[in-house]
Order: sequence, then C-alpha cells, then structure tokens
Amino acid sequence: MSSAAARPRAVVVVTGSELVRGERTDLNGPFLARALLALGLEPARIQIVGDDPGELEAAVRDALASADLVATSGGLGPTHDDRTVEVVALVAGRELVVDQDLETEIEGVSRRVAERMKRPYADFAPGVRKQATLPEGAVALGLAGTAPGIVVEANGTPVVILPGPPAELQRLWPKALETASVRRVLDRGRPPLRKTLRLFGPGESQVAKAFAAAGGDGGGLEVTICARDFEVHVDLVAEPDAEERLLALEESLTRELGDWVYSTDGRTVEELVLDRCRERGLTLATAESCTGGLIAARLTAVSGASDVLRVGIVSYSNEAKIQQLGVPAELIERHGAVSAEVAEAMARGALEQLGVDVAVSVTGVAGPGGGSVEKPIGLVYFHAEAPDGGRGATFSFPGDRDSIRRRAVVASLHLLRRLLEQSRDSSA
Repeated sequence: MSSAAARPRAVVVVTGSELVRGERTDLNGPFLARALLALGLEPARIQIVGDDPGELEAAVRDALASADLVATSGGLGPTHDDRTVEVVALVAGRELVVDQDLETEIEGVSRRVAERMKRPYADFAPGVRKQATLPEGAVALGLAGTAPGIVVEANGTPVVILPGPPAELQRLWPKALETASVRRVLDRGRPPLRKTLRLFGPGESQVAKAFAAAGGDGGGLEVTICARDFEVHVDLVAEPDAEERLLALEESLTRELGDWVYSTDGRTVEELVLDRCRERGLTLATAESCTGGLIAARLTAVSGASDVLRVGIVSYSNEAKIQQLGVPAELIERHGAVSAEVAEAMARGALEQLGVDVAVSVTGVAGPGGGSVEKPIGLVYFHAEAPDGGRGATFSFPGDRDSIRRRAVVASLHLLRRLLEQSRDSSA
C-alpha cells in the first residue's frame, strides 16, 4: 500500500443549486482540499450537489462510506432550501435540538444586521431558531455572519459543516481543526512535502519531455503538469521518505528548463514584480486598454501592493490615451491605437504623467469584434519602462475574449518581471 493510500481520506461535499447550474464558481472545495492535503489527509474527491435533500443525503452517505473525515460547505442559512444540518442529522441518526446560547448569539447578530440595513428585526427572526438548531451532541464553532460552523460525528466519523460564503468558511475552518473528533483524524495524517515550479515560455509538451528525461514520478513522488493561462505549473507532492527524489527531480527540471523557470519558491509573477520593485524602492503604474484594469487587479490582490503600485489607468478610448497618458493624437492616427508605437507611448506617458518609476502598458484586439486582416483578434502589444530603459513585446493569442485578456495580463506581468530582473542584474 502506498503512503498516500495509508493517509486518512477526506471527502468534501459542496452544496448549492447555483453551483450546479454554473451560475457561480465553487471556491470552497479547492480551499478545503488544499488545506486537508497540507494537514496530511488524502482528499479523495470534491462533490458538488444541489439543494435537493435527497441528492444531498445520498452525497453525505456516500462520503461517510469512503472517508475518515467529511467536510461540507453551504446550506446553513435561514431559508427553506438550506438543509445541510437536517440532512447530516438524519444520516447520523441524531435528533435536532435548539442550542439556547447559540440562539441568543444569532439573535444579537441578526438585530445588529437589521439595524444596519434599516429593516425590521421581524424579517430576520424566523431564521434565528432554524440556524440555532443543531444535531444532538454537535460542537458549535461560533458564528461567521449569522451561520454557525458545526462539527458532529456520524458513526465515529467527524463531519465538519461550514457556511457557504468563502470568507465565513475560512474564518471558521481553524476552529474546526481544534475539536477533539477532528484532531483524532489529523493526528494520523502525514503532511506531504510540496514544491511548485512556475514556468513562462515553454509548451506543456516540452515540460513533459524534460520530466520524462528526469525519470518521472513514482516511489512516493507524484507530479502534476498543468498549463494555466500562458504559464506551465509543475506541482511536486512527495511523501516524507521521498524527499531526496523530490529534490533531485526539482534540480533536474530547473537545470533542463533553464530560464523558463521563473519561480521555485511558490511566488507568483505578480508577487515577484512587486518584490523586484520593492527591493529597489521603485513605484509602479499600469496603463491598460484591452485588459480593462485586470493587470492592476492582479497586482492589488497581493497584500502589501500599496507600497509599490501607485495608480492604474484604464485608457480604453483614444481620447483617454491622449488626455490621461499624453499619447500624441498623430501617433494614434498614423499607427492605430493597437500598435507597438502607441503601447510604448502609453508606458512612457504613464511615467511622465503619473510620476512613477516603472510602468507597463497593454493595447490589443480582444474580440469578438474589431479585428482586421492587418490586426486580427488576439493581437496584443505590450511595453514596459523602468529607470534603466524599456522593452516591448507582441503576442497573437488564440481563444475567446476572456482567455485573450487573461493571457495578456500574464504576458504583461512577465515582460515587466524580465525588465526588472535584467535591470537588477546589470546594476549588481
């Protein structure tokens, strides 16, 4: 039996008809699976089901039949279609009882919410008792919003019941790990060793060839190669006794793939850009057209970005490029808004107009309309400027509007990263 198979198994059950219908993307399943793996459990699967009680019951029973721990998210609200607690109680063979202290706590929160929203408390009152009703013997984890987190055992298997909003789930998850029944499972876990290599430039097949030449995986080492928006990520997961194999494979891949490997310590390209600016005390601005602010959004998703990123300009129209970035009107007329010349003028204009040290710009045709023979859909120009000079790039991306814009964001950040690293190396 492999070490992975010997680890306790976990199943994640996510409920919500809006997820099944594709109206929202599940964020909780991946979060819980990553957290469980890091704790030494083996995430067997993530199952998404709607609000139908029969389907939810079948999913919970199936999870309990094959797992040492079950984690659920969603279905803890005050409305009729929030059924997770009652379904888990049914499967566990436990009566539902009102937790008086919890009811008082939920009532207090609900009254404050009603006051803040300027609505009568009577609108919230019917759901208070419902949310305070727990399976007998359950452990309440406290509140995040008005929904409590709960841990209850079903035939000796702990079931962690968490609310659906990701922020609320993540706030209550650490408290679930402190409960006795969950700790008993975690104590049997074997946290794996993990490394992630991030690459920009090669195709997935090139990485796979280097991986095969390095000996592949097995023997307690599992490797996943995944193309993600113009990058390739290589995830290495090893059992504790396979550490030497992991390090040897990492060294071989890094040597073989060379400059394509831009991160071996888990940092993303946006984190590296911010760190490179921070190391030299440089301020940064973005000047975007077809990406509509997505570069700035990616940078500001990193905590602490405010000490580097000063401003982001979305100069979507020609007038905005002229007025906000000082792009000469005759340059746009001569070369078109989608051109290397205008991309360079946007970046240099950002430096001059916004008073920063570094700027990156992007302009292109994201589609589905607006393309031509000379400038087809997917054609995107980039330019980055730093104190030591600038550099531009041109890509022609396949795909739909969404994928073109996502890939343009990644390409622009890598152009900026390379410029900053080149400047750093030349000044060293």
